[in-house]
Amino acid sequence: MTGIEDPFWRAVAVFRVASLGYAALLLIRAGGYAHPVTGWLVIGVMALWTVATIFAYSVRELRGRPLLAADMLVTVGCLLATPAVQGAYQQGSLPITGTWMGGAVLAWAVYGGRRLGAAAALIVSLADLWLHGVPGGGFEVLPINGTVLLFLAGVVVGHVARLAKKAEERMQQAIELEAAGRERERLARGIHDSVLQVLALVQRRGQEIGGEAAELGRLAGEQEAALRELVRLRPEASALGTADLCALLHRYGSATVTVSAPATPLTLPAATAAEMAAAVGAALDNVARHCGARAPAWVFAEGDGGLVTVTVRDEGPGIAPGRLEEAAAAGRLGVAQSIRGRIADLGGTVTVISDPGRGTEIEMSVPAGEEDRPVGTEQP
Repeated sequence: MTGIEDPFWRAVAVFRVASLGYAALLLIRAGGYAHPVTGWLVIGVMALWTVATIFAYSVRELRGRPLLAADMLVTVGCLLATPAVQGAYQQGSLPITGTWMGGAVLAWAVYGGRRLGAAAALIVSLADLWLHGVPGGGFEVLPINGTVLLFLAGVVVGHVARLAKKAEERMQQAIELEAAGRERERLARGIHDSVLQVLALVQRRGQEIGGEAAELGRLAGEQEAALRELVRLRPEASALGTADLCALLHRYGSATVTVSAPATPLTLPAATAAEMAAAVGAALDNVARHCGARAPAWVFAEGDGGLVTVTVRDEGPGIAPGRLEEAAAAGRLGVAQSIRGRIADLGGTVTVISDPGRGTEIEMSVPAGEEDRPVGTEQP
């Protein structure tokens, strides 16, 4: 499969070939410089390396820092061979490599982005500046224009290449999500036509018969509600190590637990989303333990700027003042570790609001940085 980087590498290859021809033309027009044999030897090395890099960069497995380092060493070596070809430096003349020395800068930029491109431009520029300064006994004439062009090429090409890579990753993620969505819809249709219909029938008949059948019908109703919620979920955004917190929270939905979340995904790093969902699960376990298995509970999720907040609310007996501290001192760390500990490790905060006889509300908030800002939130 052809990647988005391949056109960039082909463009670098074309640049190398064209620059090699230009360097050979300069050598011919200059009459071979002071040492034509040495000049043609350097051009030969450049030609061999051009062929080698065209092949090497076309193979994804070979692209890497060793190849980039070798590319830079050969480029700088050919550049520094200029005095051996041209003799004393003449004002306004180009090095033996001509524009060919820019090929390594472009390769570094395509591979590593604008920072690596700028680093490559700095290395080549320093070699070029040294070359122009040393033979004359000082930096009388500095190739500032060439240095600026190298930096512009490295930064701009690196930036465009990195944007193209990100666009390809997002497109691949969208394709995977679309395929997963179509498969989920297909499975949902089959489940709706079979399993859900049977569970609904068991629930209805159990209520009609009464007795133990009524309890069986109630359980079937709860499973039907949970299964309907499951097939309704959006697939998680697994690409780039992220996950949709909304999808994780909807798994807790049942006949007694109501989950309310935004229509757009709350995308967080996968580990952060998993830990936050686990904290919500611990809060719901406390509801079932202290309020009863059939006690209703509500889960609310929202993303506000750089903050993601999930609230778990119940209508149970509430928590007496100081009760959480007493439980922690006695070694019962359900809230202290399973909830507060998890959220604290994520850099977030937990607020518990409760009065005896008025239920409990646990609000958990974690920060969302620039890389993990919830989808749908506008950035400044």
